[in-house]
Amino acid sequence: MKKFIAMLMAGAMAFSLAACGNQSAENTQSGSDKTDGSELSGTVMCLGSTSMSKVMGYLSEQFSTDNSGVTVSVEGGGSSAGVEAAANGTADLGLASRALKDEEKEQGLVENIVALDGIAIIVNADNAVADLSVEQISKIFTGEITDWSEVGGEAGDIAVIGREAGSGTRDGFESITETADSCKLDQELTSTGAVIEAVRGNAAAIGYASLSEVEGQDGVSAITVDGVECSESTILDGTYKIQRPFVIVTKEGAEMSAQTEAFFDWAMSTDAADLIRQAGAVPTAK
Repeated sequence: MKKFIAMLMAGAMAFSLAACGNQSAENTQSGSDKTDGSELSGTVMCLGSTSMSKVMGYLSEQFSTDNSGVTVSVEGGGSSAGVEAAANGTADLGLASRALKDEEKEQGLVENIVALDGIAIIVNADNAVADLSVEQISKIFTGEITDWSEVGGEAGDIAVIGREAGSGTRDGFESITETADSCKLDQELTSTGAVIEAVRGNAAAIGYASLSEVEGQDGVSAITVDGVECSESTILDGTYKIQRPFVIVTKEGAEMSAQTEAFFDWAMSTDAADLIRQAGAVPTAK
Protein backbone atom coordinates (compact mmCIF):
# COMPACT_ATOMS: atom_id res chain seq x y z
CA MET A 1 0.00 0.00 0.00
CA LYS A 2 2.77 2.42 0.92
CA LYS A 3 4.53 1.49 -2.30
CA PHE A 4 1.37 2.27 -4.29
CA ILE A 5 0.96 5.68 -2.58
CA ALA A 6 4.61 6.50 -3.24
CA MET A 7 4.14 5.66 -6.91
CA LEU A 8 1.08 7.94 -7.09
CA MET A 9 2.99 10.80 -5.46
CA ALA A 10 5.95 10.36 -7.80
CA GLY A 11 3.63 10.40 -10.81
CA ALA A 12 1.88 13.56 -9.57
CA MET A 13 5.21 15.26 -9.01
CA ALA A 14 6.42 14.32 -12.50
CA PHE A 15 3.18 15.65 -14.04
CA SER A 16 3.54 18.89 -12.08
CA LEU A 17 7.15 19.35 -13.17
CA ALA A 18 6.22 18.68 -16.79
CA ALA A 19 3.40 21.18 -16.59
CA CYS A 20 5.69 23.78 -15.08
CA GLY A 21 8.27 23.04 -17.73
CA ASN A 22 5.72 23.47 -20.49
CA GLN A 23 4.45 26.72 -18.96
CA SER A 24 8.02 28.00 -18.62
CA ALA A 25 8.69 27.14 -22.26
CA GLU A 26 5.50 28.89 -23.29
CA ASN A 27 6.48 31.97 -21.31
CA THR A 28 9.96 31.93 -22.82
CA GLN A 29 8.57 31.53 -26.31
CA SER A 30 6.02 34.32 -25.74
CA GLY A 31 8.73 36.68 -24.53
CA SER A 32 10.89 35.87 -27.54
CA ASP A 33 8.05 36.59 -29.92
CA LYS A 34 7.36 39.88 -28.18
CA THR A 35 10.98 40.89 -28.40
CA ASP A 36 11.36 39.87 -32.05
CA GLY A 37 8.13 41.59 -33.04
CA SER A 38 8.44 44.59 -30.75
CA GLU A 39 7.15 47.80 -32.30
CA LEU A 40 9.30 50.86 -32.82
CA SER A 41 8.50 53.86 -30.67
CA GLY A 42 9.70 57.40 -30.13
CA THR A 43 10.31 60.39 -32.36
CA VAL A 44 12.42 61.17 -35.41
CA MET A 45 13.28 64.86 -35.82
CA CYS A 46 14.02 66.01 -39.38
CA LEU A 47 15.00 69.66 -39.89
CA GLY A 48 16.10 71.82 -42.81
CA SER A 49 15.08 72.56 -46.39
CA THR A 50 11.53 73.81 -46.86
CA SER A 51 11.71 72.61 -50.47
CA MET A 52 11.80 69.05 -49.15
CA SER A 53 8.70 69.51 -47.00
CA LYS A 54 6.31 67.84 -49.44
CA VAL A 55 8.51 64.79 -50.02
CA MET A 56 9.26 64.44 -46.32
CA GLY A 57 5.60 64.94 -45.48
CA TYR A 58 4.60 61.99 -47.65
CA LEU A 59 7.36 59.83 -46.19
CA SER A 60 6.75 60.77 -42.56
CA GLU A 61 3.01 60.23 -42.80
CA GLN A 62 3.35 56.76 -44.32
CA PHE A 63 6.08 55.66 -41.91
CA SER A 64 4.05 56.81 -38.91
CA THR A 65 1.02 54.98 -40.29
CA ASP A 66 3.03 51.78 -40.62
CA ASN A 67 4.70 52.30 -37.23
CA SER A 68 2.06 53.80 -34.95
CA GLY A 69 4.49 54.24 -32.07
CA VAL A 70 6.76 56.56 -34.03
CA THR A 71 6.25 60.26 -34.68
CA VAL A 72 8.32 61.69 -37.53
CA SER A 73 8.55 65.47 -37.17
CA VAL A 74 9.54 67.59 -40.17
CA GLU A 75 10.55 71.20 -39.60
CA GLY A 76 11.84 73.88 -41.97
CA GLY A 77 14.53 76.48 -41.48
CA GLY A 78 16.47 76.13 -44.73
CA SER A 79 19.25 73.88 -45.96
CA SER A 80 22.00 75.58 -43.99
CA ALA A 81 20.01 75.03 -40.80
CA GLY A 82 19.58 71.38 -41.75
CA VAL A 83 23.29 70.90 -42.28
CA GLU A 84 24.05 72.58 -38.96
CA ALA A 85 21.45 70.47 -37.17
CA ALA A 86 23.03 67.27 -38.49
CA ALA A 87 26.47 68.52 -37.49
CA ASN A 88 25.60 69.43 -33.90
CA GLY A 89 23.00 66.73 -33.29
CA THR A 90 20.04 69.04 -32.64
CA ALA A 91 18.06 66.98 -35.16
CA ASP A 92 18.15 63.28 -35.94
CA LEU A 93 18.35 63.94 -39.69
CA GLY A 94 19.27 67.12 -41.54
CA LEU A 95 17.55 68.12 -44.79
CA ALA A 96 19.34 69.99 -47.56
CA SER A 97 18.14 70.74 -51.06
CA ARG A 98 21.67 71.10 -52.37
CA ALA A 99 24.88 69.13 -52.53
CA LEU A 100 27.10 69.30 -49.46
CA LYS A 101 30.11 71.56 -49.68
CA ASP A 102 33.63 70.17 -49.30
CA GLU A 103 34.09 71.88 -45.96
CA GLU A 104 30.87 70.32 -44.69
CA LYS A 105 31.98 66.85 -45.76
CA GLU A 106 35.28 67.48 -43.98
CA GLN A 107 33.24 67.83 -40.76
CA GLY A 108 32.12 64.22 -41.19
CA LEU A 109 28.75 65.01 -42.72
CA VAL A 110 27.38 62.51 -45.22
CA GLU A 111 25.34 63.37 -48.31
CA ASN A 112 22.54 60.82 -48.81
CA ILE A 113 20.63 61.70 -51.98
CA VAL A 114 17.04 60.55 -51.49
CA ALA A 115 15.65 62.25 -54.62
CA LEU A 116 16.35 64.70 -57.43
CA ASP A 117 14.37 67.88 -57.83
CA GLY A 118 13.99 70.18 -60.78
CA ILE A 119 14.02 73.87 -59.94
CA ALA A 120 11.16 75.17 -62.02
CA ILE A 121 11.33 78.68 -63.45
CA ILE A 122 7.88 80.14 -62.90
CA VAL A 123 6.01 83.12 -64.32
CA ASN A 124 2.51 84.39 -63.79
CA ALA A 125 -0.08 82.36 -65.69
CA ASP A 126 -1.03 85.45 -67.74
CA ASN A 127 2.52 85.88 -69.03
CA ALA A 128 2.95 84.93 -72.71
CA VAL A 129 6.61 83.95 -72.30
CA ALA A 130 6.83 80.16 -72.37
CA ASP A 131 10.56 79.46 -72.81
CA LEU A 132 13.84 81.01 -71.74
CA SER A 133 17.44 79.94 -72.11
CA VAL A 134 19.70 79.56 -69.09
CA GLU A 135 21.60 82.61 -70.36
CA GLN A 136 18.42 84.71 -70.53
CA ILE A 137 17.41 83.59 -67.04
CA SER A 138 20.85 84.57 -65.72
CA LYS A 139 20.60 88.02 -67.33
CA ILE A 140 17.11 88.57 -65.91
CA PHE A 141 18.17 87.70 -62.37
CA THR A 142 21.33 89.83 -62.53
CA GLY A 143 19.49 92.84 -63.93
CA GLU A 144 20.98 92.82 -67.40
CA ILE A 145 17.53 92.11 -68.90
CA THR A 146 14.83 94.19 -67.22
CA ASP A 147 11.89 94.24 -69.64
CA TRP A 148 9.75 91.33 -70.83
CA SER A 149 9.86 92.67 -74.41
CA GLU A 150 13.57 91.73 -74.51
CA VAL A 151 12.66 88.02 -74.26
CA GLY A 152 9.57 87.91 -76.43
CA GLY A 153 6.93 89.10 -73.99
CA GLU A 154 4.80 92.21 -73.75
CA ALA A 155 6.59 95.39 -72.77
CA GLY A 156 6.85 95.90 -69.03
CA ASP A 157 9.34 95.79 -66.20
CA ILE A 158 10.27 92.35 -64.90
CA ALA A 159 9.71 91.76 -61.19
CA VAL A 160 12.39 89.33 -60.01
CA ILE A 161 11.48 87.11 -57.05
CA GLY A 162 13.99 84.90 -55.22
CA ARG A 163 14.83 83.18 -51.96
CA GLU A 164 16.82 84.36 -48.96
CA ALA A 165 20.53 83.75 -48.37
CA GLY A 166 21.07 80.24 -46.99
CA SER A 167 18.20 78.75 -48.99
CA GLY A 168 19.10 75.50 -50.74
CA THR A 169 16.85 76.44 -53.64
CA ARG A 170 18.67 79.74 -54.07
CA ASP A 171 22.05 78.07 -53.75
CA GLY A 172 21.10 75.47 -56.37
CA PHE A 173 19.62 78.05 -58.73
CA GLU A 174 22.55 80.43 -58.47
CA SER A 175 25.21 77.75 -58.86
CA ILE A 176 23.57 76.37 -62.01
CA THR A 177 22.84 79.77 -63.58
CA GLU A 178 26.20 81.17 -62.40
CA THR A 179 24.56 84.11 -60.66
CA ALA A 180 25.92 83.66 -57.13
CA ASP A 181 26.28 86.97 -55.28
CA SER A 182 25.05 88.91 -58.31
CA CYS A 183 21.26 88.51 -58.29
CA LYS A 184 19.20 91.68 -58.10
CA LEU A 185 15.89 90.77 -56.52
CA ASP A 186 12.76 92.86 -56.16
CA GLN A 187 11.62 90.48 -53.42
CA GLU A 188 13.71 88.12 -51.30
CA LEU A 189 11.41 85.62 -49.60
CA THR A 190 11.94 82.97 -46.94
CA SER A 191 9.95 80.02 -48.31
CA THR A 192 9.06 78.25 -51.53
CA GLY A 193 5.37 78.87 -50.92
CA ALA A 194 5.96 82.60 -50.54
CA VAL A 195 7.73 82.75 -53.91
CA ILE A 196 4.84 80.97 -55.62
CA GLU A 197 2.32 83.32 -54.01
CA ALA A 198 4.33 86.39 -55.06
CA VAL A 199 4.49 85.25 -58.69
CA ARG A 200 0.82 84.31 -58.65
CA GLY A 201 -0.08 87.80 -57.49
CA ASN A 202 2.09 89.76 -59.93
CA ALA A 203 1.66 89.50 -63.70
CA ALA A 204 5.17 90.86 -64.24
CA ALA A 205 6.93 88.44 -61.90
CA ILE A 206 9.40 85.63 -62.44
CA GLY A 207 10.75 83.31 -59.77
CA TYR A 208 12.02 79.83 -59.07
CA ALA A 209 10.65 77.02 -56.96
CA SER A 210 10.91 73.29 -56.42
CA LEU A 211 9.06 71.26 -59.06
CA SER A 212 7.37 69.28 -56.31
CA GLU A 213 5.83 72.50 -54.97
CA VAL A 214 4.83 73.96 -58.34
CA GLU A 215 2.91 71.02 -59.80
CA GLY A 216 -0.83 71.53 -59.60
CA GLN A 217 -0.57 75.20 -58.65
CA ASP A 218 -3.04 77.58 -60.28
CA GLY A 219 -2.00 81.06 -61.34
CA VAL A 220 1.61 80.23 -62.20
CA SER A 221 3.29 78.50 -65.14
CA ALA A 222 6.54 76.56 -65.21
CA ILE A 223 8.26 77.59 -68.43
CA THR A 224 10.61 75.40 -70.46
CA VAL A 225 14.34 76.05 -70.23
CA ASP A 226 16.24 75.84 -73.53
CA GLY A 227 13.13 74.12 -74.88
CA VAL A 228 13.07 71.40 -72.22
CA GLU A 229 10.25 71.09 -69.71
CA CYS A 230 10.89 70.40 -66.07
CA SER A 231 9.69 66.79 -65.54
CA GLU A 232 10.78 63.50 -63.98
CA SER A 233 12.10 62.10 -67.24
CA THR A 234 14.11 65.21 -68.17
CA ILE A 235 15.55 65.42 -64.67
CA LEU A 236 16.62 61.77 -64.69
CA ASP A 237 18.19 61.97 -68.14
CA GLY A 238 19.85 65.28 -67.29
CA THR A 239 18.38 67.28 -70.19
CA TYR A 240 16.63 69.70 -67.85
CA LYS A 241 19.54 71.80 -66.68
CA ILE A 242 18.24 73.50 -63.55
CA GLN A 243 18.05 70.67 -61.05
CA ARG A 244 19.51 69.75 -57.65
CA PRO A 245 19.57 66.86 -55.16
CA PHE A 246 17.34 66.37 -52.13
CA VAL A 247 19.76 65.29 -49.41
CA ILE A 248 19.23 63.63 -46.05
CA VAL A 249 22.28 64.69 -44.06
CA THR A 250 23.80 62.34 -41.50
CA LYS A 251 27.06 62.42 -39.59
CA GLU A 252 29.75 59.75 -39.59
CA GLY A 253 29.99 57.96 -36.27
CA ALA A 254 26.78 59.44 -34.87
CA GLU A 255 24.60 56.69 -33.43
CA MET A 256 21.02 56.66 -34.67
CA SER A 257 18.07 55.61 -32.55
CA ALA A 258 16.28 52.46 -33.70
CA GLN A 259 13.36 54.48 -35.05
CA THR A 260 15.62 56.96 -36.86
CA GLU A 261 17.65 54.21 -38.49
CA ALA A 262 14.48 52.37 -39.57
CA PHE A 263 13.00 55.53 -41.08
CA PHE A 264 16.24 56.47 -42.84
CA ASP A 265 16.76 52.99 -44.32
CA TRP A 266 13.16 52.87 -45.55
CA ALA A 267 13.24 56.38 -47.03
CA MET A 268 16.39 55.57 -48.98
CA SER A 269 14.99 52.28 -50.35
CA THR A 270 12.88 51.45 -53.39
CA ASP A 271 9.95 50.89 -51.02
CA ALA A 272 9.60 54.66 -50.69
CA ALA A 273 10.07 55.44 -54.40
CA ASP A 274 6.39 55.68 -55.31
CA LEU A 275 5.71 58.08 -52.45
CA ILE A 276 8.61 60.30 -53.50
CA ARG A 277 7.25 60.28 -57.03
CA GLN A 278 3.75 61.17 -55.80
CA ALA A 279 5.28 64.13 -53.99
CA GLY A 280 6.61 65.43 -57.30
CA ALA A 281 10.29 64.55 -56.94
CA VAL A 282 12.39 61.93 -58.67
CA PRO A 283 13.47 58.94 -56.53
CA THR A 284 17.08 57.79 -56.81
CA ALA A 285 16.84 54.33 -55.19
CA LYS A 286 17.21 51.45 -57.65
